[in-house]
Amino acid sequence: MNLIDAHSHIWTPDLARYPLAEGYSKESMAPASFTAEELQREMHAVGVNRVVLIQMSFYRFDNSYMLDAMARFPGMFSGVAVIDEKKSPAREMLQMKKLGVRGFRIRPQTENADRWLDSDGLHEMFSAGAEHDLAMCCLINPNALAALDRMCRDFPETPVVIDHFARVGITGRVDPAEVKALCDMARHGNVSVKISAYYALGRKSPPYHDLIPLIREVYNAFGAQRLMWASDAPFQVVSPHSYRASIDLVKNQLDFVTTEEREWLLRKTAERVFFQGL
Repeated sequence: MNLIDAHSHIWTPDLARYPLAEGYSKESMAPASFTAEELQREMHAVGVNRVVLIQMSFYRFDNSYMLDAMARFPGMFSGVAVIDEKKSPAREMLQMKKLGVRGFRIRPQTENADRWLDSDGLHEMFSAGAEHDLAMCCLINPNALAALDRMCRDFPETPVVIDHFARVGITGRVDPAEVKALCDMARHGNVSVKISAYYALGRKSPPYHDLIPLIREVYNAFGAQRLMWASDAPFQVVSPHSYRASIDLVKNQLDFVTTEEREWLLRKTAERVFFQGL
């Protein structure tokens, strides 16, 4: 099969070669190891042959392990990097693009979710994203959507990807008002959503059927061509969860999507956003 996982992290216990950022320790790594090779065992078992790697937070701005994995397995991985928005981010984005990076993870760094996108650096990143077709990949809660909505109005050409349904349902309850706020983002034509991280949302229990109504509402708003399945491994592979259960929800349990639409959810959307030119 030819499927794409739009979101997985990797890391290595080789701390001598790939040290952790300040503030993180070996105990931060749970599981202790999830290397590119360990990810391959999970993905290949269910027919996934390409993955979008997301820079892991405990490496902070040092994207070395992700970039090295991309170089070792050409064509298999695309990348979403984390860079310092305060240090010439547009220049860094172009350098990263040459190495196969197609997106940049951004997230609120303060408790003020309404102002999280106000910095000059993030405006520079959105501008560069529009010019060079590089996605802004947002790890946010629903309370940060209003600020993102304003930013998308200011930068309508910038590709934007919202991770994990904007974490609607992380409290255990899928709030209709939060679902509406997420679905309202569909008015921006360059916004896509990752349908992912089932282990953390709703009942947080496989087979995740309680999340099907959420997926249906987001599908009705955005359409299949702006949604992409993602695992959020390795967190999704820790028992009682599994990589297979995550992809099975989209492959076999969504009776409201057509065969062609399922191809968009499982490959084509992520391919368009993250694998162009690789």
